[in-house]
Amino acid sequence: MPINFQRLGALIRKETIQILRDRRFLLLFLGLTLVQLFVYSYSASRTVYHIPMAVVDQSHDAQSRALVQALVNSQYFDATVYLNGPNQILQAIDRGQVKAGIVIPPDFAAGIARGSASFLMLLDGSDQFAVSSADSAASLVAQSFGANLSAESLARAGGLAAAPAAAGALPITASTQVLYNPAMNDRWFVIPGIIGMILQTLAVEQAAIFLVRDREWGTLEQMLATPIRQLELILSKLIPLSILCLLALGLSLALGVFWFGVPFQGSLFLYFWLALLFIASCLGLGLVISTRARTQFEAEASSLVFMLFGLLLTGLFYPRTGMPLVPQLIGDLVPLTYFIRISRGIYLKGIGLNFLWGDALVLVLYTLVVVFVASKRFRMRLD
Repeated sequence: MPINFQRLGALIRKETIQILRDRRFLLLFLGLTLVQLFVYSYSASRTVYHIPMAVVDQSHDAQSRALVQALVNSQYFDATVYLNGPNQILQAIDRGQVKAGIVIPPDFAAGIARGSASFLMLLDGSDQFAVSSADSAASLVAQSFGANLSAESLARAGGLAAAPAAAGALPITASTQVLYNPAMNDRWFVIPGIIGMILQTLAVEQAAIFLVRDREWGTLEQMLATPIRQLELILSKLIPLSILCLLALGLSLALGVFWFGVPFQGSLFLYFWLALLFIASCLGLGLVISTRARTQFEAEASSLVFMLFGLLLTGLFYPRTGMPLVPQLIGDLVPLTYFIRISRGIYLKGIGLNFLWGDALVLVLYTLVVVFVASKRFRMRLD
């Protein structure tokens, strides 16, 4: 049948007027566009600068200090702490205090004089971005530092013209040791973070739509006509969701270990309870969204925003250290930011609560705040 353009024009005008009248829809639609534009623009860089680095200088001379300063001047490293031995570097990496450590041996200056000096870089293999940037940066700095030493030595000896001939025999090399993921396998880095992303997506999205869905279906009024209490209503929704999330956690862990071959190094008991705390924080966040949304579309759109933040601003796929301050602060509002460090710490490093208590405490406080806000708003929506 031929199209009636007059009738089509009338329908288009009607739909346009409806869209323009729905200001919440317009704000969500345009807001998501702006959020994606800015978030992708500021988080898409995978190069990490200003990597926190621990320094163990066993040489204590001008050459070793010049090497550390060369690493800092490259903008890839920040010498944040000076320690006494390699074991202290391992502890600092476990605590998340640093992502890299340099060990300069006692005979460093003598090695330079012989033309065969070297230093050791210890890298946190649970952070793929830091490892990639630090590994290449350490090699480049060693080459540049060695070339400068060769040029200075030749200039002092009056042999500056022979410098190009000696360019292939630099007096310093960088030895790199990657901890927790020596083969730098991408799956070892991704799987522990993906588990957290799956849990957050399931918990936030399902909790966000439960109140809106019941109101749209008309079942909320029926339940309110019974002697049911507010807490009982909330728990009746959240407990089944928590059980489903725990089942998803168990399935994800099993596939990660037995299918993808990522070894689990830490305590399953501790991982389980901290994951349960993370699930509670995500369910509370979903409840807050549910009390603010009027339709399932609004609830799902708000959940999509947090999923977007989880993918880009939490350190899951893009390094947080390379982001400006505002995206980092937004990422701090997403519980996945803290669980990623917990998951990678227990899964890959095998560390305990003594290293992870800070992130666990943040999740406890986060859960209390979002549950309090959700309960207040839930009571207002019921009234």
